[in-house]
Amino acid sequence: MTNYTRRHFLQDTLLAAAAAAAGSTAFARADEPEKQNATPNEKLGIAMVGVHGQGKNHIKEYLNRKDVEILYVCDPDRNIGRQRVAEIAQRQRRKPRYVADMRKAFEDKAVDFVSIATPNHWHALAAIWAMQAGKDVYVEKPVSHNVWEGRRIVEIARQQDRICQTGTQCRTLKGTRDAVQCVHDGKIGEVKLARGVCYKPREPIGPPGNYQVPKEVNYNLYSGPAPMTPLTRPKLHYDWHWQWPYGNGDLGNQGIHEIDIARWGLGVNQLSDEVVSYGGRLGHGWDDDAGETANSQVIVHRFGDKTIVLEVRNMPTPRLMDAGVGVVFYGTDGYVVLNAYSAGVLLDNDLNVVRRFQGGQYGDHFANFIKAVRSRKHEDLNADILDGHLSSALCHTGNISMRLGKQVPLADVEYWTKSQPSGDTTVDTFERFAAYLKQNHLDPAKTTVSLGPTLAFDPTTETFKNNDAANAMLTREYRKPFVVPA
Repeated sequence: MTNYTRRHFLQDTLLAAAAAAAGSTAFARADEPEKQNATPNEKLGIAMVGVHGQGKNHIKEYLNRKDVEILYVCDPDRNIGRQRVAEIAQRQRRKPRYVADMRKAFEDKAVDFVSIATPNHWHALAAIWAMQAGKDVYVEKPVSHNVWEGRRIVEIARQQDRICQTGTQCRTLKGTRDAVQCVHDGKIGEVKLARGVCYKPREPIGPPGNYQVPKEVNYNLYSGPAPMTPLTRPKLHYDWHWQWPYGNGDLGNQGIHEIDIARWGLGVNQLSDEVVSYGGRLGHGWDDDAGETANSQVIVHRFGDKTIVLEVRNMPTPRLMDAGVGVVFYGTDGYVVLNAYSAGVLLDNDLNVVRRFQGGQYGDHFANFIKAVRSRKHEDLNADILDGHLSSALCHTGNISMRLGKQVPLADVEYWTKSQPSGDTTVDTFERFAAYLKQNHLDPAKTTVSLGPTLAFDPTTETFKNNDAANAMLTREYRKPFVVPA
């Protein structure tokens, strides 16, 4: 037995004894060169949890490595789960075992870490259960469905001394890292504003109704912490993103990447002091489909004198400084624009290109995780669970403001933006929002949106100030036995 596996075995044994006593992405992959000649007894055992969408990308990366082995495939959809088992068996020597219930896989001491790509409502509980069973965890973004459970993941990771990586892959991509370092080094002067854009065209998901759950799906396990309610959308898989019990809209789906990069670049390592959001599910076919989350939304976070703005638009819209999905840092001496997951430019104040950033592969993030699993140092992670929690929580608090808003005419939003102390930030954002609606054949004079309240927040306690309604939305009522532990 190698030094690592012996140490890891003893750690797992001690943790088990303590527990008993107490009761979308298209990138090529990149391996760590020093791990390519790993011998079989050094391989780390994996339990895959959630293997339909992003989980397929996880599997692809692990199968391209020689130092890991997939032992379990866990998914409440047995057809998808068994299909993945067959696919994996063609690529690795050992055929993994399929189980619908992840807890069965967590009981196996041969499993070293768990890779989670479930719907959002399962992320926190799956990660916590895995770490309580002595496993390390790679969990997709957003790491939580609400603010409270995100903080619980961080606490459990530290208490159990587990390695927990967040699936914000841009944190590891060279092009993004170089661009952010350029901001940190003052190459564009003082930076107080970062704007994320999520201009990602989508389509309505179809009419609401009572739909038959596919017979191959264990709907009790699928629902997990969420209420056990009838299926009200035509498609079970993926479209959960647009319903509140399971997803967080495109703010928590794509926008989490942009908020994370913006927060990283501005160097703000806590939640915002203030948040406000406006938007809604706007446009023909959108306002009466089965979706509930916003398809058009503006979120403004203030951290003292620094501001993060995120714009979500699912209808066609022009790019901003050549970014359709990306981040723009506004400096006194120029701009850094990330217009791809791993690429961007530094511009001077006249918009001349000074430097280009590029490089990095999707598999780099998994390599970084596995390196930390072996070192046992969470500081080696490029996207530690604490960063995942903070960036995810900024999505949640933004949604809370919008969901608490009142439906008002667009003219009222314009009046509100012009009265804000941040001035140009909100006015500029509104003007482009209104132009976007016109482009998509909505009459601003007849359009209403949800204008959320400006919510004061205490980053230390991670609660809203003097707002019971907002604080109630920091968590949820969990369905037993799928309860995130307090």
